[in-house]
Amino acid sequence: MARTKEFDPDAVLRRAMDLFRERGCENTSMADLVEHLGIGRASIYATFGGKRDLYLKALARYREITDGAILESLSRPGPALPAVHALIDGYARESATDPAGCMVVNTAVELAARDADAARCVEASWTLLETALAAALTRARNQGELSADKDPRALARFLLVLFQGMRVLARTPDPADRLRDTAAQARALLS
Repeated sequence: MARTKEFDPDAVLRRAMDLFRERGCENTSMADLVEHLGIGRASIYATFGGKRDLYLKALARYREITDGAILESLSRPGPALPAVHALIDGYARESATDPAGCMVVNTAVELAARDADAARCVEASWTLLETALAAALTRARNQGELSADKDPRALARFLLVLFQGMRVLARTPDPADRLRDTAAQARALLS
């Protein structure tokens, strides 16, 4: 007869996601996970696999949360450009105030060059963001909010790179002024 789990796997996955965001994959040991998650090593392996498997599952959960919120914000009916402006401001604000940073960017910097699964997750997230931005900017152009001579796909790629750069810059001391000025310039480019 199978034992019933004495913990909520979703809650444990969320705590793992928070720990990995804070420390990264390589700087988080199995002992750190056991202590932080409050479950035994055997339970971690039985439920999630090894540390790398748990990391990739935590990254997938992070993407569900963040990518879903971005898609929802950019696909609301009505004017599209205010949603893009809000996303720009949100990236600047979150980058300046969230010390753990973005798990997708952290993964790109730490693992993507040598881990094909991690690289695929990063690329999937960035492709989704770029596609959602291009769709919103196309809507904005079609609704007369964005100049007809602006290329929505090129602007989406620019914003994708800008957002990831903001997340990396946020790891430096006192980035707030740079992030605020960058957001202002990005909004002005779209006006």
